[in-house]
Amino acid sequence: MEHVPPPAEELALLDRELAQLDARRAHLLTRRAWLVSALQPQAPQAPNAPRWHTPPVGQGWAPGQPWSAAPRAAKPSGPPRSAQNVLLTLGGLLLTVAAVAFTLVSWGSMGIGGRSAVLALVTLAALAAPVVLLRRKLAATAEALAALALVLTLLDTYAVHAVAAPDADGLTFTAVASAVLAALWAAYGLALGKLHLPLPAAVFFVQWPLLLGAWAAGAPAIVVGWALLVTAVVDGAIALWGKGLGVRVTAGIGLAVMGSAALLTGLGESLTAGGPLGAVLPGALLLTAAVAALAGAWRAPNGYAQAGGVVAGLAAVAAVGGVLRAAVPGMWHVPVYLLCGLALLSVVRAPLPRSAGRGVLAAAGAVVAGALLWAVPPVAAVLLGPVELVAEVWAGAPDGFRGALGESMRWSESAAAPVVLAVVAGLLGAAYRWWPSLVRVAAPLVTPGATARGAAGAGALALGWGTLLLAAATLGVPYPVAVALETVLVAGLLLVAVRGAELGAGDAGTGEGGGAGAGAGAAGGGQSAVAVTALVAAVGGAVSVGLLSLAAEAATYAVFGALVVLFAGAALRTRAVVEQAVFAVAAVVWGTVLTGCAARSLELAPHEAAPLLLVVPAVTVLLGARLRLHPVALPVELAGALGALVAVGLAVADAPFLALVLALCGVLAAGAAVRPERRPAAGYVAAVLFVAATWVRLAASEVSAPEAYTLPVTVPALVVGVLRRRKDPEASSWTAYGPGLAATLLPSLAVAWTDPDWVRPLLLGVAALVITLLGAKYRLRALLLLGGAVLALDTLHELAPYVVQVAGALPRWLPPALAGLLLLAVGATYEQRLRDARKLKDLLGRMR
Repeated sequence: MEHVPPPAEELALLDRELAQLDARRAHLLTRRAWLVSALQPQAPQAPNAPRWHTPPVGQGWAPGQPWSAAPRAAKPSGPPRSAQNVLLTLGGLLLTVAAVAFTLVSWGSMGIGGRSAVLALVTLAALAAPVVLLRRKLAATAEALAALALVLTLLDTYAVHAVAAPDADGLTFTAVASAVLAALWAAYGLALGKLHLPLPAAVFFVQWPLLLGAWAAGAPAIVVGWALLVTAVVDGAIALWGKGLGVRVTAGIGLAVMGSAALLTGLGESLTAGGPLGAVLPGALLLTAAVAALAGAWRAPNGYAQAGGVVAGLAAVAAVGGVLRAAVPGMWHVPVYLLCGLALLSVVRAPLPRSAGRGVLAAAGAVVAGALLWAVPPVAAVLLGPVELVAEVWAGAPDGFRGALGESMRWSESAAAPVVLAVVAGLLGAAYRWWPSLVRVAAPLVTPGATARGAAGAGALALGWGTLLLAAATLGVPYPVAVALETVLVAGLLLVAVRGAELGAGDAGTGEGGGAGAGAGAAGGGQSAVAVTALVAAVGGAVSVGLLSLAAEAATYAVFGALVVLFAGAALRTRAVVEQAVFAVAAVVWGTVLTGCAARSLELAPHEAAPLLLVVPAVTVLLGARLRLHPVALPVELAGALGALVAVGLAVADAPFLALVLALCGVLAAGAAVRPERRPAAGYVAAVLFVAATWVRLAASEVSAPEAYTLPVTVPALVVGVLRRRKDPEASSWTAYGPGLAATLLPSLAVAWTDPDWVRPLLLGVAALVITLLGAKYRLRALLLLGGAVLALDTLHELAPYVVQVAGALPRWLPPALAGLLLLAVGATYEQRLRDARKLKDLLGRMR
């Protein structure tokens, strides 16, 4: 029996082995770096310098080993290889350009005999020169002349067509010439095996004879497809058994291009066939391509074998599905292809190589994914169709399920979408249910794992939910039944999400101990996938049924009341923190919608409904005080804050109501600030809301002297701040003096900007100056910054008319020039300005 060590012992063993591997790798890298440096060309040495290079101890040389054993620096034997290649390439290009110019430009200056003789002699010389050069071991030069010879043979072909056969059809001549050139360069490459260019050139010429011949003969598209397929098969054979990397790469490219063209041709003919008999020939082409791809995948390496399996599976589906598709109505075309794709799953019992079998399974998955993509738009239309009801809330229930949407769905090609979803959902559900048996049967094509099983279960759940919704829309279910059905579906999804979260959390907890527990924890992770899917589907379904319920008042209250109860109950029932937070936030959102509906039932104006919407934020504040430091408390309070923000938005149109809503929001924020964990943030928010409420109230009352209302607040607030600082000298000046000063300075500044008189701006400026000086003297940040900001804005307001007059008198080019000079000066003294800014930041940081 195999001994399995305890986890702690096994972890220590793995750490020791990894440390040894890291040490060995570091030693080898150091040795490699020394060898690379030793092989570099060395500078001339002094006459008395030793002629050997000694690696340091620990880098490949051990004490006692002779120093002469160390490798010596290699001397450069000639110019770098890259320079030689550049010279040869440039020379070959120049000769090629000269040959093309001679053929196309200077052709008319010689007779036909002279022209043919010159081209023939030059071509023969270019073909014969590599033979001599290879014997003298000048391989690079031979390659350059072989490239020149390749271009010359193309020019010879053009010359033969222009002189010897000017009346021949261009496509036919090109097809024959391609075959001749392929044979010529294949023989040349086999005769001179050391050249790398001829055989890939021959493979390139092989691509064209059949295709151009079929095209020249005016053959139908299916014959062109067969020509492409035969060429692709030849390319595949060359890619498998050809010699040399260049040959195999060229053949592989040809296989991809010609094979893709053949498959697309067969698929196009299959999709446009008028009946089952018309789809037979394209089906035969596609089926032959599938057999050829599978035969190639049987012998190809792993990666290529898997690609061949994918092509074989897709081609087989297109072949068989094309024939069956032509025999059924249009709405059932996609289900036919889906069933053919599912038939590929039988490959798990076929004696195929592992990579090829996985490719066929991947093709089946691609077909299923394509069918699902086809079914997604109808599902989206069903889910998002009720959005149009938002514009006409409680205008009356539609005649059928989702109104005209269901009627259009019933008779369209999308009516088969529920069947597609149901088939795939059943397949995934069966895979989830019998996963261990499936793994045993499909091994080694299917990789076992809790994640894959969880994905199957999650997919089955989501597709089953979509199937029910789509089937109800297609069958034309009455409106009340549809609303009740969707609400029940949401309840079921919530139950699955809660149960899955509990199982996942429990299994993960048991997985913390030994190997068996770890396996259980992995299985629990797959349960987690189902729970997450159920959670997302439940929220999406709640949004959909909520929008659908807006057609009738009774349905709205019933649905949103049920959603509040369901999601709140799920939040209380589950133990998983993330799921619990999502459920609680959703319950808060549905409750906010419910209060808005109550305001509409009471026929309140939007600004009058705003205070009513604060009921839910008040409940969240109380609930947060009860939950205290629980992780769900903060999301719940933030969701309530969003409801309060909506209330503020509704009250903007009426200033008195806006002031009331802001004050109530300030009360709620102050209530949250009582708790220590919320005090820093909620306290500032409460202060801002109270000040804003005061400003809005003063503006609504058309008060021209706000100081009469703000100073009675400022004076006691500053007294409280002084007492606070005496009791706690470390307290921030913002906390002690900020609210009191802002209560008067900011409203006075707002009024001063619209005051045509000079008294208020003068008094405000003097007060701001005094506050700024006090802040600088006693090192109080709030007084310095708040007083300085108000002083600067007040001064800017007073000087603005004069600045405008001066700016109007200046030339138009002067402001841009001054701006440019300023930028240059700042750029030239950037470092100094940066240091000054840092000093100012440090100075403010030391203030209270």
